[in-house]
Amino acid sequence: MSFIIHGATGAQGAPLFNLLLSKGETVLAAVRDPVGSEGKPCITVDNSSVDTLVSAYTNTDGVFFHLPQAPEPVRIEYARNFLEAIKVAKPKRVVLSTSGAVIDQPGSSVQVPDDSAMGILVRGISESKISFAIVAPRLYLENLLLPIVVDGVKRDGVLLYPIRADLPVSWSSHLDIAEVAERLLVDHTITGIVGVGYLPGMNGAALADGFSARFNRPVQFEAQSPEEFRKLLEPMFGPAAANVAAFYQALSQLDENVIIEETSAQRLLSLAPRSVEEWLDDVAA
Repeated sequence: MSFIIHGATGAQGAPLFNLLLSKGETVLAAVRDPVGSEGKPCITVDNSSVDTLVSAYTNTDGVFFHLPQAPEPVRIEYARNFLEAIKVAKPKRVVLSTSGAVIDQPGSSVQVPDDSAMGILVRGISESKISFAIVAPRLYLENLLLPIVVDGVKRDGVLLYPIRADLPVSWSSHLDIAEVAERLLVDHTITGIVGVGYLPGMNGAALADGFSARFNRPVQFEAQSPEEFRKLLEPMFGPAAANVAAFYQALSQLDENVIIEETSAQRLLSLAPRSVEEWLDDVAA
């Protein structure tokens, strides 16, 4: 079988690419410039060009796609191009990742609007005649490895993050996403949304306990304001930091940020995410 992986040199796609490769699958990194492929087998694509996407997807067994960080009008263009490309190329299977965008809680303040890039993408793939699945995580554990977060753990024993200490969250890692996406690419029996993350959700104290076990020192969780987080994030993310802060501000109004059990990877695929300690061991943090 042959698979095309978008973001194969990035945080989401790389673990999936490596997992497929380790299982002997034929897999190609979808890259804009082969020079940046890090030596991975690759195929050149441009999300702004339907023709290049069609060429890459034709006669493939599966495609893994997620929207990159970009201004929203650009993301909308990419979503529409992707949908047009799969309609023409007809890959045997498509697996999308929402990258944490909430798509299964209508009416929630964090539910993506229908006219957003993610809303267009989810609706379009659901209405297509292509076999598909949508991987739907909530918050990534990798966010906690940002220097502005993990340095405080190592230096002061404080896990500072912009969510309420009592907010249950279905945390998951990119390694967990890779395992779910790999299963969904090769197993076409599951269609629709597959939530990935802890059930029940984990609060701040439990999250800090995992870091404490890994680093063999007391670690406590402290809530940070979204605005303070934005200020620290801005040097790395630029203007996009404001969108991140707005998302965390919306989370502050919720009772929980937890995946739906009926459509969870635990229920549908018998796959549970790693513990925080296991994940930290795996990423050698």
